[in-house]
Amino acid sequence: MSGFEHYDRELMDLDREIHHYAAICGVNLGNRHEVEACLHNHRDNWVSDKARESLQGLLILRIKLETEMIELGFSPPSLVPPRATVLDD
Repeated sequence: MSGFEHYDRELMDLDREIHHYAAICGVNLGNRHEVEACLHNHRDNWVSDKARESLQGLLILRIKLETEMIELGFSPPSLVPPRATVLDD
């Protein structure tokens, strides 16, 4: 176990940070390609892109936390909630 006893609170705090850095970096968390690019494209000059490196680390941490939750039988919530469906009257 990673030491996360309160998964709901830990995910909420982690997600808040992820959304913060995604906004700074202009990464649309609802776009899988943008998220994957953030995870896989490393920059040579870390100093000039601290926000993107922070976002990358937070996303990796969330993946690890989700994996641990699933292994323990929990169902982690989505990082990006589904869009609300508007019904026509």
